[in-house]
Amino acid sequence: MIISMTGFARCEAAVPSGALVCELRSVNHRYLEPSLRLPEELRALEAELRAQLQKELRRGKVDCTFTYRVGSQAGRSLELDAQVLELLTPVLDQLATAARSATQAPAQVNLIDLLRYPGVVREAASDPEVLLAAGRELFTGALADLKAMRASEGSRLKDLVLQRCSQLETLLTQVRQRLPEVQVAIRARFGERLAELNVAVDNERLEQEIALLLQRMDVAEELDRLEGHIVETRKIIASPEAAGRRLDFLMQEYNREANTLSSKSQDLTTTRLAVDMKVLIEQMREQVQNIE
Repeated sequence: MIISMTGFARCEAAVPSGALVCELRSVNHRYLEPSLRLPEELRALEAELRAQLQKELRRGKVDCTFTYRVGSQAGRSLELDAQVLELLTPVLDQLATAARSATQAPAQVNLIDLLRYPGVVREAASDPEVLLAAGRELFTGALADLKAMRASEGSRLKDLVLQRCSQLETLLTQVRQRLPEVQVAIRARFGERLAELNVAVDNERLEQEIALLLQRMDVAEELDRLEGHIVETRKIIASPEAAGRRLDFLMQEYNREANTLSSKSQDLTTTRLAVDMKVLIEQMREQVQNIE
């Protein structure tokens, strides 16, 4: 099954204390390499989210980023910290006693100054489980969107690879049709050189040498292997299994046969067709690099 390793997804949800945003980005990679950046409020989810990524995806470098934005003042509430006030009570009593001794007048506590003391006033804490549940739901939605995008991109890659396979088949047909002409040209060129030397030769020995020369230049085996690779490529693409690694290996085999074909060629047209094959194979290899 053709699935791309490239994709992006972004989901945002409102939570009681503000907004939560989850972004997923994935690019091609040899293995699955997840990277998670979570705020402290969601740190407890890291192992769970990492396991979910490993279950849903097979390959790719995946970056997951959560952003927690605290809401406006209208959606926030404040409360007094009773523990801090309890700690301040003995201090206030001592200050009141000292004030009475110095001024002989009742000491008054300025409540505004008391509120300025660090920790006396704090933002009302929200339920951490609510935030964790929202993080799980948001991640699940973003992961589903990422998989959908990777599948859509994979469908495009599939069409591109199959198109290159068809073009490669056309070139292989042209090379096969060219082979008889190449053999005739080689035999003619061999005869012309012997005529230039103006020497008598044994016809039977001449035929043997020509046969050996044609055998060394024969590319039928390379053409058969390339056609076999095309059949295997289509078979892998149609399979429900992950295709990236197998296709990547096949691209190496494509290159090996195309290089051998080019090195054996003694014909300008065949050489040009071999170069065109290499271009198509390189285009396929670039696309295969993004397949999961």
